[in-house]
Parts: sequence; structure tokens; C-alpha cells
Amino acid sequence: MKYRIIRTNKADEQLREIIFYIADDSGSIDIALGDLDKIETAINRLGEFPMSGTVPRYSILRKQGYRVLIAEKHLIFYKVNECEKAVTIYAVVDGRREYRNLL
Repeated sequence: MKYRIIRTNKADEQLREIIFYIADDSGSIDIALGDLDKIETAINRLGEFPMSGTVPRYSILRKQGYRVLIAEKHLIFYKVNECEKAVTIYAVVDGRREYRNLL
């Protein structure tokens, strides 16, 4: 059964910031849109494979039930709700940043 994908406003905002940064840094909208496509594909795949992400390394995030999926240089933090058959995306961050306080 396919899981519904829900995104928080915070996750959408973080994703927009990432794409704008990539476009500005690279000088190419096409590069930014390519990265966006890779991230969106990874998120949408969670509808079929919600447990494909791993358990985060930080114990506080593990205890809160987060899972993390790696998409290129980006980390997608989410939780799975089995009862509602839903995956909620809470954050999309650059994996090179300290992300504990971004959730």
C-alpha cells in the first residue's frame, strides 16, 4: 500500500532555500532544478518504501522517531505513521551542515 507524503512548511521552506542557494552559487538554474528533481524523486520514493531511510546518528533524533534519507548531499528527515499510512517530511538540509538544531 502506498503511503501518503506530507511536507511541513518548514521542510518546504528549507528546500526552497537550498535550491535558491544552488542556483546562486552555481549560476545555473538547470543545476538547481536538477538537484531539486533528485530530492523530489527521493521524497516521492518514500511513498513506496517508507522505511528506506536510516536511523539518525544522534540519539535525541532516534528517540523522537525520526528517520533520515540521503539524497546526494542533502538529508531528508521524516517520520512514518503506520496507522495513517503517511510519511511526514520535517526537514531537508545540506548534509555538510550541523543539522541537530534545524529540526
